[in-house]
Amino acid sequence: MQIKKETPHINVDYFENLTQDLPSPETQSVEAIGDKIKKMREEKGLSIDELSKMTGFDIDLLESIEKREVHPQLGTIIKLSRALDSAFGRLVSGVGTKLYSITRKNEQKAVARSTSRQDKKQLYMYKSLAPEVRGRHMEALIVQLEEKQTDEQSVHEGEEFIYVLDGIVELTIGEDRFDLEPGDSVYYLSTTPHLVSGKGGKATILAVLYDG
Repeated sequence: MQIKKETPHINVDYFENLTQDLPSPETQSVEAIGDKIKKMREEKGLSIDELSKMTGFDIDLLESIEKREVHPQLGTIIKLSRALDSAFGRLVSGVGTKLYSITRKNEQKAVARSTSRQDKKQLYMYKSLAPEVRGRHMEALIVQLEEKQTDEQSVHEGEEFIYVLDGIVELTIGEDRFDLEPGDSVYYLSTTPHLVSGKGGKATILAVLYDG
């Protein structure tokens, strides 16, 4: 087991405006992810039972997601997007229409949250930084992490890059654990079991996910 504690080597004051609390998803005019999943499933003519067999997710979990009772984690969304033959970004922030995207800090509108399966406690909130690019395979997110609510690690296809903006991040990857401070970063294959959470309070990260 390894514990990493280092002083950041860069000045992170530049990111001050990015690390404030994210607004509540209920205040945003974005289509709920559960609604999108249900719509795509019905468009493909799939039953809940069929989607369960394709993904390995329990029927109860899928029903809870579609009813907005549980807000899926990003790894869960990636698995569902693959089963539904849809781009990961379409579920997270919609279909893009542009060749490039410049997102001003006051234009970061797409906000969602993820909750645990059992007690439905909030695990993190996030917003997309580049939702308008069509055909994209990466999703850049500002993520506000809560303290660890579960020991369940995520495993899915793709790759992830995380850069810590604020707070202390506890990263469990495989059997190793690291404490990451502002200025620290990590890159890993998402097929390696992983769990990311705030330590001693909330933490904010820049996360780039490639869904392969």
